[in-house]
Amino acid sequence: MRRTFVLISLMVLLVGLNTNAFSQEILKLATTTSTENSGLLNFIIPPFEKANNVKVNVIAVGTGKAIKLGENGDVDVVLVHARPAEDKFVEAGFGVNRKDVMYNDYLIVGPSSDPAKIKGEKSVAEAFKKMNEAKAVFVSRADQSGTHMKELEIWKLAGVDPAKANRLEAGQGMGQVLQMAAEKKAYTLTDRGTYASMKDKLDLQPIVEGDKLLFNPYGVIAVNPEKHKSVNSAMANKFIDFLVSPEGQKLIGDFKVQGLTLFFPSAGK
Repeated sequence: MRRTFVLISLMVLLVGLNTNAFSQEILKLATTTSTENSGLLNFIIPPFEKANNVKVNVIAVGTGKAIKLGENGDVDVVLVHARPAEDKFVEAGFGVNRKDVMYNDYLIVGPSSDPAKIKGEKSVAEAFKKMNEAKAVFVSRADQSGTHMKELEIWKLAGVDPAKANRLEAGQGMGQVLQMAAEKKAYTLTDRGTYASMKDKLDLQPIVEGDKLLFNPYGVIAVNPEKHKSVNSAMANKFIDFLVSPEGQKLIGDFKVQGLTLFFPSAGK
């Protein structure tokens, strides 16, 4: 009798667990490697998942690839950092409900020997020009990420053809590029969040920072359900509302690595 009762109890428990698993929604998020590598997503997503009985599946790629996933309807929402590409995505009808979420900045990092002698340079364009003149090695993400787009913008402002610069094209995420730059004793352009989360493991120093061109804003955009009826539009918009809510903005501001704030909330600013 007791054995029968235990078996029935286990069956009821398993049925309950399976019902909950099947009832849990899925939200597909395409975002940048910077939000993943920094640890931010692991900090801010769990409260959203718990409150909405949803599992957020994260695809961390460069901004260009994240937006392409949105265009194809392979994800429900994108969190990226390349405003011209974001605006184009929305204007083409692929994205809706774009909101500012947070910001940080880019900086040039490099070896302490600073072969191009650019440490402390106020103009990032001038720093790129001097790197080119010194034939210093620069590691490029070369992956159509927001960081790569910013790099190309700076080369243009510096009057340098990037194809003729001493660049190593990695085609990798920010974490891998930072490791490559350290190994090659080279310079690279990085978002501050990823660098701060990895700097203790790298022989790379901040070289150029503070130029207004290095401002790095992030936006979140829902994929347009009129383009792709299969997307989870309702949950995508709940996620956007969460990120820009007082709770979401506080979580972003509270996220720190070794006491350093890596992202600053910007919703409504």
